[in-house]
Amino acid sequence: MSAVPCPMKIKYPLSAIVLIYLSTFASEMCATSTAQPNVLFISIDDLNDWTGTQGGHPQAITPHMDRLASQSVQFDNAHCAQAVCTASRNSLLSGLHPTTTGWYGSTSAMRRSYDEVMGEHTMLPQYFKDNGYKTMAVGKIFHSGVSDYKERTSAFWDQTGEEYKVPKELKARGEGYGGTKFYPFPREGSQIIDRYGPDFDDGNSLCWGALERGDMPDGKMFDELIAEWAVERLDEDHDKPFFLAVGFVRPHVPYTAPKEYFDWYNMDDIVMPEVPDDEMTDIPIMGKSIAYGTIKTGDHYAVVNLSDTYWREMVLAYLACVSFVDDQLGKVLLALENSQYADNTIVVLWSDHGQHMGEKKHWRKQSLWEESTQVPLFFGVPGMKANGKQSDRVVSLLDVYPTLLDLCGLPPVEKLEGQSLVPLLEIPNRKWDKPVLNSWYYGNRAVRSERYRYIQYRDGSEEFYDHASDPGEFTNLAENPEYVDIIAKHRAWLPKEDALPAGTTEWKPDRLDRRVWNWLEKDSIPEWLK
Repeated sequence: MSAVPCPMKIKYPLSAIVLIYLSTFASEMCATSTAQPNVLFISIDDLNDWTGTQGGHPQAITPHMDRLASQSVQFDNAHCAQAVCTASRNSLLSGLHPTTTGWYGSTSAMRRSYDEVMGEHTMLPQYFKDNGYKTMAVGKIFHSGVSDYKERTSAFWDQTGEEYKVPKELKARGEGYGGTKFYPFPREGSQIIDRYGPDFDDGNSLCWGALERGDMPDGKMFDELIAEWAVERLDEDHDKPFFLAVGFVRPHVPYTAPKEYFDWYNMDDIVMPEVPDDEMTDIPIMGKSIAYGTIKTGDHYAVVNLSDTYWREMVLAYLACVSFVDDQLGKVLLALENSQYADNTIVVLWSDHGQHMGEKKHWRKQSLWEESTQVPLFFGVPGMKANGKQSDRVVSLLDVYPTLLDLCGLPPVEKLEGQSLVPLLEIPNRKWDKPVLNSWYYGNRAVRSERYRYIQYRDGSEEFYDHASDPGEFTNLAENPEYVDIIAKHRAWLPKEDALPAGTTEWKPDRLDRRVWNWLEKDSIPEWLK
């Protein structure tokens, strides 16, 4: 790898304090290497805080993520911009918030509006490529894979891995579920469709299966192939610094993985999420509409009425998928450790959003509550003295783009809406005041500060939670007069005007609104949501 100047001469305006931190970082990096750092950019789909070091679930077995955390700064209060794959990934990779771009969910709308939204601005991998990096990608980086924009894929990446090939007989088990990267499905298909019938087709994703090798294409899960491809790249000689993006698919639904990972857990001993019986009593009707999900009877109703144990089975299956993907991550990290690039590669690990496992009687991401928006975020920077420490400061996935530019000494990008986390990589719990903005489709927003969560739905209804006393967000304090001033401060962080959904000129009510209208007209809010 050709040597380049260390990233100490940063020729753009910064506050004196940030300059001090960046200079300190640069000195530490230069002590170990004179080459521009590589980047190993790892995403894990739908991963909440159920890891060993984050403690979201006390039984999670994730030794490789835990070891990475010991070599990184771990951000325990990191959040996505919007809790759905397409919007979250495009916001991170563009550095722009959905409330700015109008990119709330539709991939096709993003493609049609790309030029209008992006202009001369470039996605993160393209920026690295344009600035001298060799860019490589495998698996799920964008929602559709290595790219959501086929005509631009070559502008993003110099080299990409292959997609997952699923034969027809295995594809049939998914009962119409789109995207081969999420396969394989259980041998008998979805338990929900098997129990309730084919008109519950939206339930084909909420299923699980402990798989034998014969249940997988050529005996392997896609994540195993992703790990193999990444290991091969780390074993090669590269004549330029590289940006290697590795996008693992699990624990995204369906909750299937090789049987041995299910054997790591005992069904009878599984610790279940805490969900009070009256959890939805103080939730506004728009929040109830979001929690309902997509299955005909509502997601939670279908899960808890399938059998006495199905909820527990789903929790175990999610844990098994987390352990499985942790094992695949371990293969990549070991390859890096044994490679010539070990001392000069920044490792960043992130998830696009969290995942509810029955909390708020919800079974998707796709909400404005903590389980949906909170994500793992690790930055492992060689030579950084704070490695192994944790930060409680609230940060956004929008911060990843500017942070990597600073760490790699690349020119700044004016349009980015996040902020560099380098000061926190140096002193993980220094003062940090900017909260994180979340959105869920047009007009539904949340503000997450270090201590509080404020939600405002498009109908004006609100929720407010104090995480110091209520980390589970069980008690909505929006009507409590003691919090009037604090709520007002959080409300002030909301955008004065949200971008309309890309490609539209006016807002038209969606399925959330129509569900609310139907409930009100017929006085038919489901009992389990009251």
